[in-house]
Amino acid sequence: MSHLREHEEALGRRLGLNRRQLFAATTGVAAAAAVSLAQPARAATRQPLIPPGRRGIILYTVRDAISRDPASTTLPSGFRRVLETLADIGYKRVEFAGYRQHAGSEGGANLESVAGARLLRTWLDDNGLEAEGNHGFIPGSWPLSTADLDRFKQVLEIANILGLGHVGTGADPTNSPYKSDWDVAAEKWNELGRIAGEAGVKLYTHNHDAAYAFLLDSGPLDAQGRPTRSSGVRKLEYFFGISDPRFVHFEMDIFWAHVAQYKHRTFTAPDGSTQTNIFDPLATVRARELRFPLFHAKDGTSNPAVPNGYDMVPFGTGDIDYRRFFARLRHMGFHNPMYEQDNAPGADPAQSLRYAELSYANMAELRA
Repeated sequence: MSHLREHEEALGRRLGLNRRQLFAATTGVAAAAAVSLAQPARAATRQPLIPPGRRGIILYTVRDAISRDPASTTLPSGFRRVLETLADIGYKRVEFAGYRQHAGSEGGANLESVAGARLLRTWLDDNGLEAEGNHGFIPGSWPLSTADLDRFKQVLEIANILGLGHVGTGADPTNSPYKSDWDVAAEKWNELGRIAGEAGVKLYTHNHDAAYAFLLDSGPLDAQGRPTRSSGVRKLEYFFGISDPRFVHFEMDIFWAHVAQYKHRTFTAPDGSTQTNIFDPLATVRARELRFPLFHAKDGTSNPAVPNGYDMVPFGTGDIDYRRFFARLRHMGFHNPMYEQDNAPGADPAQSLRYAELSYANMAELRA
């Protein structure tokens, strides 16, 4: 029996479907996936670009399954059953997006506690899974308030119970376009990263396309005394240089980085001229690769009719050249690519887990 068929049948058992039903249920994405899954006979002999032990998923992708009422469905629900299903598919790593589930699930609604983390760790261990990160609490205060510092320390305690290598957030260090605000953000993140490092955990920020827009750092000032033009440096590129590489790390969402490539192409220079600079996601990572322990492996189909230039689709069924991206990394065994798809949940309650199955298969088939 093929490895993929084993995955299909395991998922079918979890979803209450036989293999034929599972196949029929995925026909909406099968055509798009066919090219990605069709590999030459020699593919099995080529090196996988995502090592088996590094294939991961952020649980936000299957948030509908985690949050649904187990009493109202035979589908996997809650952390325990969803983790079992993801392990059956083949995933080895997960990234949390908070610790809440349906109140009717084992352990209750909120597992963000020492006791809850111990329960989650049991389920991770039982299924051979490793947790690599969490999109959770980052203090809003600076200087740090006592309450924020205490809560952040609890975040780190929970991280150590779960065995997380990283803690972070799904937001930028600041939403501001101004250099002075990024200077302040670097002071704060350097201190938070130092505190996290003392606890044995790496701090990371996850960024969308806005972080790769151009920094306002020069030119005439506005009425509030703020710069209105750019030297051509992107916001996050500036932050790379002023944040401490020992303590501050990054998770590139590869989809949103390609959105940035599409959207943030020009800036107004100090002399008032319009300049063009095309963003290169791969070059950005390669320039500081060991500061990117995590990726969101999110795929997209090019669509100039939508503002972002791409529609989100299951991994391996879109137009983003993941083979080139991963093949040109120098330290593939170091990174943790987490499949993510914001729109995986849909009217079909089994859709997000089927997309997770399809995306895992395409991760496994991606070879040099």
